[in-house]
Amino acid sequence: MLIPLILILLVFSCKEKTENKSATATHTHSEETKYTCPMHPKIIRDKPGTCPICGMDLVPMSSSHELIVDSSLLPLLKPVNEQVISTLPTITAESGTRIHSVPVQGIITYDTRKQVSISSRVAGRIESMYIKYNYQPVRKGQLIMEIYSPDLAAAQRELIYINSSDNNGLMLQRAKQRLSLLGMTPAQIAQVIKTGKPLYRVPVYSNVSGYIVEKNAVANAPATAIPSSPGGMDGMGGDASTATTVPQQPVVNQTPVVTREGQYVSAGEAIFTIYEANNMIAAFSLAPSLASEIEKGQKLIFHTVANANDIKTGTIGLIEPIQQNGERFTIVRVYLSNTDLQPGRLLTANIPIVKTGGSWLPENAVVQLGRKAVVFKKENNVFIPMQVQTGIRANGWVQILDSIADWQIAKNASYLVDSESFIRINSNNLK
Repeated sequence: MLIPLILILLVFSCKEKTENKSATATHTHSEETKYTCPMHPKIIRDKPGTCPICGMDLVPMSSSHELIVDSSLLPLLKPVNEQVISTLPTITAESGTRIHSVPVQGIITYDTRKQVSISSRVAGRIESMYIKYNYQPVRKGQLIMEIYSPDLAAAQRELIYINSSDNNGLMLQRAKQRLSLLGMTPAQIAQVIKTGKPLYRVPVYSNVSGYIVEKNAVANAPATAIPSSPGGMDGMGGDASTATTVPQQPVVNQTPVVTREGQYVSAGEAIFTIYEANNMIAAFSLAPSLASEIEKGQKLIFHTVANANDIKTGTIGLIEPIQQNGERFTIVRVYLSNTDLQPGRLLTANIPIVKTGGSWLPENAVVQLGRKAVVFKKENNVFIPMQVQTGIRANGWVQILDSIADWQIAKNASYLVDSESFIRINSNNLK
């Protein structure tokens, strides 16, 4: 009786173990046959296949229902604005000494150091005005206007009376000196003595050749601190303006003058300013990186845009850093004497630059995002955007100030970005 009972217990024990193993195998098989889409985790299937949404092959899931990903694929799962997968060819930066000829653009402007002010030395009324518009060219000795002044007329009548009634040479000399101080020329004084009649309309002549503009129009132009040189004037003109603030670059705008006939002026009031015609400035605009490579006294070769064969030379007389509308640039001024160039003429100059050291990349390998320069460095078969510091740009090359000698860089960065918002530069990438 005991032996059959033991046999029955052994049979039931083996059956239970077999069932437990079968259940465990079934459970394990059930867990291992769960498949999901890498792009759409909500898609879960019991067998391999494709995603009904994107068509990708389903991948197995672990027992914790997590996606099983090969460690080699982890770099490829980052956001697309942090790296780019591409088969573009790569290049390495070049180094060594380079000589570049950098073209810069400029314009002919007035030399404000040579400006001359025309002012009225007496109070009176403008009887005739011969200037019609601002920046009108005038010649030396050209009639500008005629002024009537009661004080000037009274001084002339006094001269006539002294000359006709008394032979006192000292009083006559003092009367002539008074008229001279009021702005009359020696020829005009001699005419009054000869005719015995006062000049009620005293003419005012220009004592220099140049371009004339109203004083109010000059004051409204953009200003910079440049001292103007002193100078004298003949006739009714006063001394040259000694103001320390003069227009940086007068705008050639032939607007009608505001001063009209019949208008009263005060003694010493400046009416017009004349920029001398034979003294001009060739002003060139440079980027700050290029401006640091030049110095005062350096020679420049330039020509007009209209005629590349019209070669001219000049010396840099002033280097002026300027910040305007949030932008920084540098104005280089070449002072020209006895030139035939007219204001407003566009110029092109070539500045030779010698650079030693540093790295150089083609312009196509560098993307400019506002004030940031970005290159794509290849790491683990992907391209990562890296911000770099740049120097000058010349002849299709960009100087890189960072150490990138061992970098593999995308040859054409434009193919790796659609817009500025596409690239997110991680602060950890800045080197």
